[in-house]
Amino acid sequence: MLKLLAALGLALALSAFPAMAQTDADTDAAVDSALGDHTAYRTAFDAIQEAVADGDKAAFAAWVSYPIAVTADGEEMKLSDAAQFEEHYDNILTDEIKAAITDQKWQDLFVNYQGIMFGNGQVWLNGVCKDDKCAEFDVKVITIQSTADITPKAN
Repeated sequence: MLKLLAALGLALALSAFPAMAQTDADTDAAVDSALGDHTAYRTAFDAIQEAVADGDKAAFAAWVSYPIAVTADGEEMKLSDAAQFEEHYDNILTDEIKAAITDQKWQDLFVNYQGIMFGNGQVWLNGVCKDDKCAEFDVKVITIQSTADITPKAN
């Protein structure tokens, strides 16, 4: 009986961890399970990578959920629309953040209920509800941050 309880406890503990996929199909399944239809997330993922690779400020800004809090040139600011984002794009999307986006592979994404993560947390995507019932949503960038200055806390 004790072995059964230990096995059940281990199974529950493992299921609480976010998915780290190994193939595109694994990522598709992880996104489907945690967030909903993976096709919307894959479309956003691909378009965001292309926008950053091409230096297309307007295309990237269209994928951002506003208002968004960001840091540009060491200053924290809250941007309310795409025009403001485009104005500060070069200071927000540092080389570190651009690399996190362009180097990310779909099959290597970290996926959990909070969204999908590029790099080490530099950018997060998630569904943004269009109404109170969240019957429909748009996939948007919800977080952009440098992780260069983040120091892990000691336990």
